[in-house]
Amino acid sequence: MDESFSNLPTSHLLGSVPAVSEEKTATNPEVPGANLQIFPPNNGASRGPGYQTLGGTTDGDAQQSTNNWKGVFSISSYTQYFNVDTDIVLNRLISSLYPISGDFFSKIDANPDLYGLVWISTTLVFVIASLGNCASYLMHRKSDHSTSWTFDVSYMNVAACSIYGYSLIVPLAYYFLLQYLGSNASLIRFWCLWGYSLFIFILSSFLLVIPVEFLRWTIILLVGGVSASFVALNLRSYIRESEITIVVISAFVLQMGLAIFIKMWFFA
Repeated sequence: MDESFSNLPTSHLLGSVPAVSEEKTATNPEVPGANLQIFPPNNGASRGPGYQTLGGTTDGDAQQSTNNWKGVFSISSYTQYFNVDTDIVLNRLISSLYPISGDFFSKIDANPDLYGLVWISTTLVFVIASLGNCASYLMHRKSDHSTSWTFDVSYMNVAACSIYGYSLIVPLAYYFLLQYLGSNASLIRFWCLWGYSLFIFILSSFLLVIPVEFLRWTIILLVGGVSASFVALNLRSYIRESEITIVVISAFVLQMGLAIFIKMWFFA
């Protein structure tokens, strides 16, 4: 038995070892570490985890899980745009009062929200409707004592239609316009921008109750200028194309028009 084993060629014994090693290598291929993660999952278009592991999902599935998008008419699709802390909202509210910086889009780039749009618009509707009636009452007491004053319920209807319509339709119109002009635009960021631009009107509404017409016009023009500058300057920094300056100017004019409308209808 020993003699038959010793008679085998040495090269035959040594050659069998690499064969086993090659078989193991073929069955256990090494996966490069660079392919274990995908970054970024959605190019910063919406808030989501920075990395995603490859669990056998396709790129479409990874994109869908990151965006959490379940359809236009699904409420859960929009929850990601309301996932903001109080500190973040306060920081963006303060930024809307300083229009010269023009860096609002850089602050919301990682996480644009719709919380400011919904909350600010709803608050503004109730504020201008209620304070508009208070201002009307004070002006009535100041000028005419012979007739009785009545609460105008139509203020609420007009406020809801005008504020909600403006904050939703105007950004949507600019989104489609810029898409048509070939410029990169984000509807969620536009809604976020125009939503926070209305915050200063909430603060100014309390001052517009003062029954002095000259002071009211001074306040609303200053406030309208701040809000319009906030929209126009941030829009200009976002577009970065000189050939569509008319878009920035029109945004400024529309915002000033909203300010004058609030003064003329609710605080006349």
